[in-house]
Amino acid sequence: MKKNTEKTNVMRILDQKKIPYTSYCYADSDVISGIDVATVLLQNPEQVFKTLVTVGSSKNHYVFMIPVSQELDLKKAATAAGEKSISMVKSKELLALTGYIHGGCSPIGMKKQFQTIIDASAGNFSTIIYSGGKIGYQVETSLEDLKRIVNFILMDVTV
Repeated sequence: MKKNTEKTNVMRILDQKKIPYTSYCYADSDVISGIDVATVLLQNPEQVFKTLVTVGSSKNHYVFMIPVSQELDLKKAATAAGEKSISMVKSKELLALTGYIHGGCSPIGMKKQFQTIIDASAGNFSTIIYSGGKIGYQVETSLEDLKRIVNFILMDVTV
């Protein structure tokens, strides 16, 4: 892993808002899963979050951030979003909807701001690590600083 020198749109937004962050680049690694990302970054998998985009029965979209070591509980997610049911957005729909591809989806800088729910376990850490908006890039911020850009709530949404 090397110190990141390339700036992603997420990093540009953080810079613009004067939000302190740490960036990580693992673009040269053969990383597939979120657990692999945490391992390459030498970080606790409970502190590294993945960004999931869903659609409710109302056709409204929602963003969930959960630890890479966990799975989204669709029933808890639906309850958190106030929906009867919720399902994952198909990978092929992700780019047009968010501006991001599967594996590089960040809650910062999406084409449209969707209701965002972060798993309550994020409150156990002073900072969390999540996608920098491009495969191979992660950023680390505090929840307080993330709240300055993304309006979110904390709820238990994992299995």
